[in-house]
Amino acid sequence: MSRIGKIPVTIPAGVEVTIEGQDVRVKGPKGELSHTVSEPITVTKSDDGSLAVERPNDERRSKALHGLSRTLIANMVTGVTEGYEKKLEIVGVGYRVQAKGPAALEFALGFSHPVPVEAPEGITFSVESPTKFAVHGIDKQAVGEVAANIRKIRKPEPYKGKGVRYAGEHVRRKVGKAGK
Repeated sequence: MSRIGKIPVTIPAGVEVTIEGQDVRVKGPKGELSHTVSEPITVTKSDDGSLAVERPNDERRSKALHGLSRTLIANMVTGVTEGYEKKLEIVGVGYRVQAKGPAALEFALGFSHPVPVEAPEGITFSVESPTKFAVHGIDKQAVGEVAANIRKIRKPEPYKGKGVRYAGEHVRRKVGKAGK
């Protein structure tokens, strides 16, 4: 039995969950998210105000989707109540970020031109300092994807560690050329 899948998803106060067949809609103070649960998995609302994710059999596909579906629904509930944030930092001489509104950033990352980044729907940026910024949103997958795409502009290189990295990320450093 899936350990994750059998844990009920608790619904906090102020969150409204609607289940229509395989579609699950979660509405909370920060916004609204929806997800279509894969076919063999069923989601039911219990009397105590929590959601139960169940699978009909012990087939390999059902087992794989059981924990996944429960986690996706729990992430939606967390997203509409607290939201998600991914912090990034920039390392390198002259590398910096500027806010061009709540949904746009402009990076100076050693290229011959500034690199503008527009946020997709539901994502906002906040700049703490010229080398530290964060990506905010209610959809965990979208926040992670936007942060990964920004990191992809200039990945941290192994010799000097210059580039965009996640806050707290450890970059494995290589030894440079041996001098004589």
